[in-house]
Amino acid sequence: MAPAPKLPIVYVRGYAGNTAGIDKVVTDPFYGFNEGSTHIRIGADDAPSFYQFESPLLRLHLDEGYQIIVDGGQELYLATHPRIPPDSIWIHRFYDASATTWGAHPHEFRLETAAEDLLRLIETIKEKSGAPQVHLVAHSMGGLVCRCLIQKILPDLGRDPAEVVGKFFTYGTPHGGIAFDVGHGVLERLRDLTGVNGADIFGPRRMYEYLTPKTLTDPDGPPVSWDPRAMPPEQPLAFPRNRVFCLIGTDPTDYEVAYGLSAATVGPRSDGLVQIDNAYVPGAHQSYVHRSHSGRYGLVNSEEGYQNLRRFLFGDLRVEAALVGAHLPPRGDTAWQAEVRLSVRGLQIVTHERTSAQWCPIQLQNADGGLGGGADGETCLPLVDTFLHSGLRAENSDTLRYALHLRILSLQRHDGLLSFNDHLEQTADFDDILIVDVGAGPAAGPDFVAGPDPAAGPEPSTAPTRSTAPALSATWNSTITGPISDYRPDGRSALGDENPAPDLWVNHIRLPATAAPILGDDARIRLTVTPWD
Repeated sequence: MAPAPKLPIVYVRGYAGNTAGIDKVVTDPFYGFNEGSTHIRIGADDAPSFYQFESPLLRLHLDEGYQIIVDGGQELYLATHPRIPPDSIWIHRFYDASATTWGAHPHEFRLETAAEDLLRLIETIKEKSGAPQVHLVAHSMGGLVCRCLIQKILPDLGRDPAEVVGKFFTYGTPHGGIAFDVGHGVLERLRDLTGVNGADIFGPRRMYEYLTPKTLTDPDGPPVSWDPRAMPPEQPLAFPRNRVFCLIGTDPTDYEVAYGLSAATVGPRSDGLVQIDNAYVPGAHQSYVHRSHSGRYGLVNSEEGYQNLRRFLFGDLRVEAALVGAHLPPRGDTAWQAEVRLSVRGLQIVTHERTSAQWCPIQLQNADGGLGGGADGETCLPLVDTFLHSGLRAENSDTLRYALHLRILSLQRHDGLLSFNDHLEQTADFDDILIVDVGAGPAAGPDFVAGPDPAAGPEPSTAPTRSTAPALSATWNSTITGPISDYRPDGRSALGDENPAPDLWVNHIRLPATAAPILGDDARIRLTVTPWD
């Protein structure tokens, strides 16, 4: 099948604060999407190793062929050119009208107005590019502007947001608002009451106003059960959550260094401004990376953020890994946690990372004291949900290689408090790495079935075309002799397809025997692969 044509990308930046902050923002031609970084926290002797990340703007240009069109200003270019290329990047400059540096009378920023202006920009881009949709990429508050468009503006117009927006990616967006770890809610109430610098947009009442369609709005304000993070699938004209990706930052310290007391008030389980639990839409794709909200080690100007963005927008396979069939030992005095890291061969960063040291391990027990259940009644704990880009395979390799690092840790409790009498800090009860190689196919089992080939002509056949399912192999690092880089998969590690359904590939990989005393004899890693458009 021919690759799908690329859609225009519209970037929507985050909150700028007061007038001085807005005036500073508007001096940047690309509202920060062009900011890169020249440090990464790896290297010998505890010294940072120099690493240059050019910026997501430039990397999309270099890696994916996107055009950066300005010529005196993007708004001017759109006004004076009847046609624009679809593979282009556009900046929603919604703060320009609120700046004092243009010599005009500035308008007070209003989030709903920014969302309405975003729709006008999208319509112009669609009309002049011929593209059916655009991708939205947003940082921080910019994600709330996009959600206002998706959840309120378009439904109020009776329009399906899925016909306007292709995919929606957020960096550190406060989907659940901004809360503080100190003050017992006093700071939030003071912010929402005074609306200082428009910061009440991060409180529940204002969020309810700009995220709820008129027909569903309660005049008394948000119901007690209302969750600002939710993009309810049952609402009319709801945007599919599987087309939303939330990048979650877990490093509060670098943001504190750059911006003062933010991390001290928000708390350590955050990116310095947005708490981890508020940084995602339930049901959407998620990735955790050890980056701060912004600054020198921020989310947008990071390789971690870019690699997740690129694979979500342009990847061709979606892979889910889950721990299934596990049963924890019946010890009421023990709490169990899982740590997960996902590494990709050829990258100097980890694309997904949930660890205790970064305040975001996976808690293995649910409210009933056991692991959650899957659709088939078997215990199921999601570990990783990621995207593969077959075009990124190294020239000297016939496979894409991914490493899923899984650690299981236990914490002893006594009378409701943690007990450290027999504790070994940061020492895992189980620790191994699943090495997964993804080839070009074919795998055992049926091929993937895809829709009609758009390259077949103006009257394509209604019969589905067949695309080759990927060939996968997997093995645990504990069984590999020598360096992982020297390992080459053989027939013994090949994985067959256990599910005959089209567009679906499934295989269960048993955990090493060393995990059995902790997770039981039936514990497996379930890999699920589906085509990703």
